[in-house]
Amino acid sequence: MRMALRIAYDGTAFYGFQRQPDVRTVEGELLRVLEKLRIIEDAWGSDFKGASRTDRGVSAFFNVVAFDIDSRPDLVRGEVLNHHLKDAWVLGVAEVPEDFHPRFWAKSKTYRYYLVDEGFDENPMKECASIFVGRHDFSAFSKLEPGKDPVREITRIEITERPGYYVIEIEGKSFLWEMARRIVNAIRFCGLGLMEPEDVERMLAGDYRKKVPPAAPEGLILWHIEYEGISFRMDERGLKKAKRDIFERYSRVLTRAALFGDVLLKL
Repeated sequence: MRMALRIAYDGTAFYGFQRQPDVRTVEGELLRVLEKLRIIEDAWGSDFKGASRTDRGVSAFFNVVAFDIDSRPDLVRGEVLNHHLKDAWVLGVAEVPEDFHPRFWAKSKTYRYYLVDEGFDENPMKECASIFVGRHDFSAFSKLEPGKDPVREITRIEITERPGYYVIEIEGKSFLWEMARRIVNAIRFCGLGLMEPEDVERMLAGDYRKKVPPAAPEGLILWHIEYEGISFRMDERGLKKAKRDIFERYSRVLTRAALFGDVLLKL
């Protein structure tokens, strides 16, 4: 039997998604709990796979892992797993085909970036964003790994203004390392008048000396992954535990934001 978990996590609590020796990662935390409960023996024997290897500091509301199990499917539930997980939560469970791979089966991925308003000019931001839509060589807007094809397709970028900040939503089939964060910073630079949309066009055409640096990882969240024919279900107790934990984090950061907001007003 092959199972898939829809997971969320606070990226600031981990040293990235992919397991590494001597540091705490999302994958390592999931494997710790799955092995502790004897749902799997180890990552290799269970063919453990993840959909997206998010960077250090990047959070997720919808990432997916899959693994094979021979026994104890009754333990593969949000209520059980969320009791043992720390800084990560199971938000859905699905039984999937034996050949299911969470990365290769993904039809699209959507990232959200939360960007504090620095006095942006919104029109250049949206003009800049529109240039990224389509199929391009993103060498200037990524940290390329050897042998990786730099050509990717962005299907949608939306910029939504909210009180005090913007939400930038980027959707595509797949993303290069740091690609979403570098796109966001280019949009930010255009909004501040530090770049022009024409600069983005030239960089996508390969005319550049310096790359756009990535925006800070803490503002980025993997928001959604689209699959065909895969439906994740969730039990109420597991969801209640996740909501309680996430509200505690929300209340802490909101308190600090209000505190420093008042300090700024008095300066």
